[in-house]
Amino acid sequence: MEAKLPQHQILLTLPEVVARTRLSKPTIYKYIADEEHDFPKQVRLGPNRVVWVESEIERWINKRRKNREREQQAA
Repeated sequence: MEAKLPQHQILLTLPEVVARTRLSKPTIYKYIADEEHDFPKQVRLGPNRVVWVESEIERWINKRRKNREREQQAA
């Protein structure tokens, strides 16, 4: 069953996710498989097309930034 997205959501291709996160393709898929990294899962649009929801990628980046700030304050 395909996931339904609100109309206002911006979808990102893998190259766009790579550009935003600065992670390699293999690392992105490794992070998806490893729940410890809590990386957003892709949305399948068709047999040969997957995308990511921009707001989920931005939320993941912001979460990493906040974790870094907490670690710096604790040190």
